[in-house]
Amino acid sequence: MILERWGFSEALILGIGTLALILGAWDLGIGELASGGDYNRNSFEGFLHISDFSLMLSLLSLIAWIGLLASLWARFPLMRENLIWTTVATFAIQLGYIMSHTTATDFPFDGGVSDWGGVAIGNLVLVFLSMGVVHRAVIETRDIHVQERHAHPDPRVVQKAWRDHSLRAWSLSLGSWMILLNISAWAGAHTIAPRPPIESDMTGFAVLHVFFGILSIAVWTHVLWYPQFMLGAAGDRIQSVRAREVAGEAIPVTLERRQGACPICSVETAAIKHQDGSIEVPCSECDGGGEPGTACSECNATIPARISCSGCGSSTTVISHFSRSEAW
Repeated sequence: MILERWGFSEALILGIGTLALILGAWDLGIGELASGGDYNRNSFEGFLHISDFSLMLSLLSLIAWIGLLASLWARFPLMRENLIWTTVATFAIQLGYIMSHTTATDFPFDGGVSDWGGVAIGNLVLVFLSMGVVHRAVIETRDIHVQERHAHPDPRVVQKAWRDHSLRAWSLSLGSWMILLNISAWAGAHTIAPRPPIESDMTGFAVLHVFFGILSIAVWTHVLWYPQFMLGAAGDRIQSVRAREVAGEAIPVTLERRQGACPICSVETAAIKHQDGSIEVPCSECDGGGEPGTACSECNATIPARISCSGCGSSTTVISHFSRSEAW
């Protein structure tokens, strides 16, 4: 799908992100980053006292980052709220590694227990926002989308809709993005952590920071793109069920697994209706089972379409064992 559907917009996003990373991590031989700068100055004072060319590169990098976020905002309108959360998570994990490197410049190799605090807090924010907010919002929106727009009397059609809207690969992308982000953030903080005079060459760590940073931007783009691609035509807002409840929206009721009941005397029968709407009936020839009218998976006998009640002895169709409660 990426090869077929990604085009100029996605290429522009990756190009801007690559430019932002390179401009921020490489000072083109000026020596500002390689020398460690003036460690007696900090915050905006230190930023304003770097060389003019380094300041220009820093500002260009900042502009490129703003351009990247603006491009993602414009390209994926359904994922704008989740873009904000993932951006906050990106800042949190980078700041966490910077905090850990302030007391252990060779972190994690010379870090104590207390030095892991920054990384731990950053990853807690990353996991909460990525898995607890973004992942939940996309998964629950997918569930509502399938329940509302792909409802069908035939459970096989519903099952196909669930398969077509599988988010396993997307969930894997989200997890991969979190890992790549950690590697890039660690390498970036490690590059600038040594105190002057800097004797070792940190170019390798800068390259790692840029390389894994580019990969994380590509995967981040996929994380934002796929839900937009899957749900964009329907115009669904990508929100969690809780957010929809707060907004006062109606939430479709999720079907639960139900035991069949005789339509004559209401005694429970062996028929079972699953959450996806499929009905399972025990085979009359063996211990297997399946949907009425299909072949048993164990003995290949035809699954009966009628069940005899153990209470009143009446023989009725399987579907009638679930029709009473659904009539209203």
